[in-house]
Amino acid sequence: MPRPLRTVALTRALHALFPSATTTPSAGGTRENLDLSTRIPLNILLVEDNPVNQKVALRFLERLGYRADAVANGIEAINAIGAHHYQLVFMDLQMPEMDGFEATRHIRGNLPAHRQPCIIALTANALQSDRDLCTAAGMNDFITKPIKLADITDTIRRHFGSTEPAAV
Repeated sequence: MPRPLRTVALTRALHALFPSATTTPSAGGTRENLDLSTRIPLNILLVEDNPVNQKVALRFLERLGYRADAVANGIEAINAIGAHHYQLVFMDLQMPEMDGFEATRHIRGNLPAHRQPCIIALTANALQSDRDLCTAAGMNDFITKPIKLADITDTIRRHFGSTEPAAV
Protein backbone atom coordinates (compact mmCIF):
# COMPACT_ATOMS: atom_id res chain seq x y z
CA MET A 1 0.00 0.00 0.00
CA PRO A 2 1.51 3.40 -0.94
CA ARG A 3 2.35 5.80 1.86
CA PRO A 4 1.37 9.49 1.90
CA LEU A 5 4.00 11.76 0.38
CA ARG A 6 5.51 14.44 2.61
CA THR A 7 5.40 17.97 1.23
CA VAL A 8 9.13 18.58 1.63
CA ALA A 9 10.02 15.30 -0.09
CA LEU A 10 7.66 16.07 -2.97
CA THR A 11 9.01 19.61 -3.31
CA ARG A 12 12.61 18.44 -3.40
CA ALA A 13 11.78 15.78 -6.00
CA LEU A 14 10.00 18.34 -8.18
CA HIS A 15 12.93 20.75 -7.90
CA ALA A 16 15.26 17.96 -8.94
CA LEU A 17 13.12 17.35 -12.02
CA PHE A 18 12.50 21.05 -12.78
CA PRO A 19 15.52 23.01 -11.46
CA SER A 20 14.36 26.28 -13.02
CA ALA A 21 11.41 26.47 -10.61
CA THR A 22 12.42 28.72 -7.75
CA THR A 23 9.30 28.98 -5.63
CA THR A 24 7.61 26.34 -3.54
CA PRO A 25 3.98 27.35 -2.98
CA SER A 26 3.14 24.31 -0.85
CA ALA A 27 6.07 24.94 1.48
CA GLY A 28 5.45 28.68 1.62
CA GLY A 29 9.00 29.56 0.69
CA THR A 30 11.71 29.32 -1.88
CA ARG A 31 13.98 26.45 -2.80
CA GLU A 32 16.69 28.47 -1.11
CA ASN A 33 14.78 28.21 2.19
CA LEU A 34 14.38 24.46 1.81
CA ASP A 35 18.10 24.10 1.32
CA LEU A 36 19.06 26.34 4.24
CA SER A 37 19.73 23.40 6.55
CA THR A 38 22.05 21.89 3.96
CA ARG A 39 24.05 25.09 3.60
CA ILE A 40 23.95 25.96 7.31
CA PRO A 41 23.65 22.74 9.34
CA LEU A 42 22.70 23.46 12.94
CA ASN A 43 21.66 21.63 16.08
CA ILE A 44 18.69 23.66 17.31
CA LEU A 45 16.86 23.74 20.63
CA LEU A 46 13.44 25.38 20.94
CA VAL A 47 12.50 26.47 24.45
CA GLU A 48 8.77 27.28 24.47
CA ASP A 49 6.08 26.42 27.01
CA ASN A 50 3.04 27.06 24.81
CA PRO A 51 2.24 23.87 22.85
CA VAL A 52 0.73 25.76 19.90
CA ASN A 53 3.69 28.15 19.61
CA GLN A 54 6.04 25.19 19.96
CA LYS A 55 4.30 23.30 17.16
CA VAL A 56 4.32 26.35 14.84
CA ALA A 57 8.02 27.03 15.44
CA LEU A 58 8.96 23.39 14.93
CA ARG A 59 6.97 23.30 11.69
CA PHE A 60 8.76 26.43 10.42
CA LEU A 61 12.13 24.89 11.24
CA GLU A 62 11.09 21.68 9.50
CA ARG A 63 10.17 23.69 6.39
CA LEU A 64 13.73 24.99 6.41
CA GLY A 65 15.01 21.42 6.64
CA TYR A 66 15.87 21.40 10.36
CA ARG A 67 14.90 18.91 13.05
CA ALA A 68 14.90 20.72 16.37
CA ASP A 69 14.60 19.46 19.92
CA ALA A 70 11.97 21.17 22.06
CA VAL A 71 11.60 21.71 25.81
CA ALA A 72 9.03 23.64 27.84
CA ASN A 73 11.00 25.72 30.35
CA GLY A 74 14.39 27.08 31.36
CA ILE A 75 15.31 24.19 33.65
CA GLU A 76 14.71 21.69 30.84
CA ALA A 77 16.72 23.95 28.50
CA ILE A 78 19.72 23.97 30.85
CA ASN A 79 19.57 20.19 31.16
CA ALA A 80 19.26 19.71 27.39
CA ILE A 81 22.15 22.07 26.66
CA GLY A 82 24.27 20.31 29.27
CA ALA A 83 23.62 16.96 27.58
CA HIS A 84 23.88 18.02 23.92
CA HIS A 85 25.75 20.69 21.98
CA TYR A 86 23.36 23.16 20.32
CA GLN A 87 24.58 25.95 18.08
CA LEU A 88 21.23 27.76 18.16
CA VAL A 89 18.61 28.15 20.88
CA PHE A 90 15.26 29.87 20.39
CA MET A 91 14.33 30.94 23.94
CA ASP A 92 10.88 32.01 25.07
CA LEU A 93 11.08 34.65 27.79
CA GLN A 94 8.03 33.96 29.94
CA MET A 95 7.86 30.35 31.09
CA PRO A 96 6.99 28.49 34.29
CA GLU A 97 9.68 27.22 36.68
CA MET A 98 12.51 29.24 35.09
CA ASP A 99 12.09 32.04 32.57
CA GLY A 100 14.25 32.66 29.52
CA PHE A 101 16.26 35.46 31.15
CA GLU A 102 17.35 33.31 34.08
CA ALA A 103 18.06 30.30 31.86
CA THR A 104 20.19 32.43 29.53
CA ARG A 105 22.17 33.93 32.42
CA HIS A 106 22.79 30.41 33.73
CA ILE A 107 23.93 29.17 30.31
CA ARG A 108 26.24 32.16 29.81
CA GLY A 109 27.69 31.81 33.29
CA ASN A 110 28.21 28.06 33.40
CA LEU A 111 28.85 26.74 29.90
CA PRO A 112 32.42 26.73 28.50
CA ALA A 113 33.03 29.26 25.72
CA HIS A 114 33.34 26.59 23.00
CA ARG A 115 29.86 25.25 23.88
CA GLN A 116 28.04 28.60 24.02
CA PRO A 117 25.03 28.66 21.67
CA CYS A 118 23.57 31.61 19.86
CA ILE A 119 20.44 32.42 21.90
CA ILE A 120 17.51 34.12 20.19
CA ALA A 121 14.73 35.53 22.38
CA LEU A 122 11.11 34.76 21.45
CA THR A 123 8.62 37.21 22.92
CA ALA A 124 5.40 39.08 22.27
CA ASN A 125 6.98 42.21 23.75
CA ALA A 126 8.54 44.31 21.01
CA LEU A 127 9.74 47.43 22.84
CA GLN A 128 13.36 48.58 22.77
CA SER A 129 13.47 48.15 26.57
CA ASP A 130 12.56 44.46 26.09
CA ARG A 131 15.36 44.08 23.54
CA ASP A 132 17.76 45.72 26.00
CA LEU A 133 16.74 43.26 28.75
CA CYS A 134 17.43 40.36 26.37
CA THR A 135 20.86 41.72 25.49
CA ALA A 136 21.67 42.32 29.16
CA ALA A 137 20.77 38.69 29.96
CA GLY A 138 23.19 37.49 27.27
CA MET A 139 20.87 36.81 24.35
CA ASN A 140 22.20 37.40 20.85
CA ASP A 141 19.02 38.50 19.10
CA PHE A 142 15.27 38.93 19.36
CA ILE A 143 12.24 37.66 17.39
CA THR A 144 8.76 38.92 18.17
CA LYS A 145 5.74 36.66 18.34
CA PRO A 146 3.87 35.56 16.45
CA ILE A 147 6.99 34.25 14.77
CA LYS A 148 7.22 34.11 11.01
CA LEU A 149 9.21 31.84 8.72
CA ALA A 150 11.04 34.85 7.28
CA ASP A 151 12.13 35.96 10.78
CA ILE A 152 13.65 32.56 11.53
CA THR A 153 15.35 32.42 8.13
CA ASP A 154 16.74 35.95 8.45
CA THR A 155 18.01 35.25 11.97
CA ILE A 156 19.81 32.06 10.92
CA ARG A 157 21.41 33.83 7.98
CA ARG A 158 22.39 36.84 10.08
CA HIS A 159 24.12 34.76 12.76
CA PHE A 160 25.41 31.80 10.75
CA GLY A 161 25.49 33.00 7.14
CA SER A 162 29.29 33.30 7.14
CA THR A 163 29.40 29.47 7.19
CA GLU A 164 27.54 29.26 3.87
CA PRO A 165 29.73 28.11 0.98
CA ALA A 166 30.38 30.68 -1.72
CA ALA A 167 28.25 30.44 -4.84
CA VAL A 168 30.02 28.78 -7.76
